[in-house]
Amino acid sequence: MLRYLTAGESHGPALLGILEGMPAGVPVLPEHIDRELARRQGGYGRGGRMRIERDTVEILAGVRHGLTLGSPVALLVRNRDWENWREVMSPLPPAEVAARERAAARALTRPRPGHGDLAGGLKYGHRDLRNVLERASARETAMRVAIGAVCQQFLAQFGIAVVAHVVSLGGVEADVAGLAPEEIAARAASSPVYCADPVASERMTEAIDRARREGDTLGGVFEVIAAPVPPGLGSHVAADRRLDARLAAALMSIPAIKGVEVGIGFRAALLPGSQVHDEILPGLRRPTNRAGGVEAGISNGQPVVVRAAMKPIATLMRPLRSVDLATGEEAPAGVERSDVCAVPAASVVGQAAVAFVLADALLEKFGGDSLQETRRNFDAYIETLPWRPAPGGGRG
Repeated sequence: MLRYLTAGESHGPALLGILEGMPAGVPVLPEHIDRELARRQGGYGRGGRMRIERDTVEILAGVRHGLTLGSPVALLVRNRDWENWREVMSPLPPAEVAARERAAARALTRPRPGHGDLAGGLKYGHRDLRNVLERASARETAMRVAIGAVCQQFLAQFGIAVVAHVVSLGGVEADVAGLAPEEIAARAASSPVYCADPVASERMTEAIDRARREGDTLGGVFEVIAAPVPPGLGSHVAADRRLDARLAAALMSIPAIKGVEVGIGFRAALLPGSQVHDEILPGLRRPTNRAGGVEAGISNGQPVVVRAAMKPIATLMRPLRSVDLATGEEAPAGVERSDVCAVPAASVVGQAAVAFVLADALLEKFGGDSLQETRRNFDAYIETLPWRPAPGGGRG
């Protein structure tokens, strides 16, 4: 029902996004989108680029007087750093020899291990790997956050909130056992690394400082929780309709994400079934939520809980060994301005990705060309359920 497309390069003039399939009548506030964009720019460990950009959204189409029209929603986020790269990133051929030389000086011919530089260069036949890195850059995720923020405003009309927080960074693990999603969100909001455990948060910032001094980078794990999610989103009948598969694909599409789990995920492989499956008690109450709110590809009425593992960023200030494609000789990998750690920022992108998938699944289930129609279908479904899952089960 929903689909989106983004365009734009890291140092180009702007990022563009089109979201198609959003019903008419959904309140969309630019300030909500801007707040999410600011959260993506934040987080301890970000680099110099975030001191340049001040991301704000421009709504170009699909919204009138604060409400969606049912037509495609077009969004734009300008890159302030474009002014510093205008000549290098110009779509027109350089007219002067000096301009060509300046552009060549910013060419990248030494691919970074772990980045898309080499694989993209080989695929598209680029000798200047800047033609790859400009789009492979995580800068593109700013537009995904903007699109996800629109989806969050849609989900809010059905009482569904999506929150994200960092549970591991640089080997430091957070303890948030027993915390409700709203408490996790409140605590994470006051942490420089978006972690709901104050002790772990302090140790994470110390780990980032250490990595910065050593010219290294750090990865980690973030968790996204959506609640309350009605039962029945997704389906078991076809592979591409399974909710957990769609969530995993959305999260894996975020740059540097190397693993995704739903519920207790990989831990389930280490435990006997009696410690994995969530018992069903009278009133359909679940004392646990190890399934992460999804069974057989279908939401079961419990909170949807997913985690994503982000590898350390590929640009190192003390670069790894590589090869200069211009000479074929061994050389240190290229260095681009980058972050020491972007796990907190990635959690905001993950939150947007989950919001998009749930909005899409909700529209698939309930349909509607207008918010009023979708809400009517939603309410009728809830009222006519032969039973209603009792709240509970938590995160795991």
